[in-house]
Amino acid sequence: MALELVGNGAIAKWRALIGPTNTFKAREEAPSCLRAQFGSDATRNATHGSDSVASAERELGFFFGEPARLAGTAKFSNCTLALVKPHAVKEGLTGQIVDALASEGFEVSALQQFSLSRVNAGEFLEVYKAVMADFSRLEEELSNGPCVAIEVRGEQAVQAVREVAGPHDPELARVLRPKTLRAKFGRDKVQNALHCTDLPEDGQLEVEYFFRIMQ
Repeated sequence: MALELVGNGAIAKWRALIGPTNTFKAREEAPSCLRAQFGSDATRNATHGSDSVASAERELGFFFGEPARLAGTAKFSNCTLALVKPHAVKEGLTGQIVDALASEGFEVSALQQFSLSRVNAGEFLEVYKAVMADFSRLEEELSNGPCVAIEVRGEQAVQAVREVAGPHDPELARVLRPKTLRAKFGRDKVQNALHCTDLPEDGQLEVEYFFRIMQ
């Protein structure tokens, strides 16, 4: 039986509930989890859980005929954009990033996967063109595979999310603020795990680009 579970941090919460993949390991480490109670071995382990937002969309699409998305729930107020970059999506980091935002008390009010063309990427990043030396590489990265757009809501959302994301350069982030998302998941200034809105007045505009203009 296939079920769609919806809620903040749903992927991480479900995976914690079902426990380790191998039933024997589950019985040692988390004896009250579902796999420990009802599994037989590493294959017949009672239940499955998606390990990222991307895999959840793919697997829900397989069973229910369309990709899972929270696109129609965007509220366009008290919001900012967090955009999980293609390299991080490919590495299966989307779920951890979403869970981290939710654990900081933000409302994850809309989420959808997009595949941007080079033209779309340039259009979205246009406002940053004058201030980013690696603009062409940024365009290339955003159009290099699926990305995941997230509407994040909260008090002073733009600045608050930027604090959680950390410095633009992951190497600097790992020195100055090692617990931030870019410190944990970023590679360099271009592949730094996620884009987040820079200016307070642009938060709603960037959310609208994905959840209105790109629809």
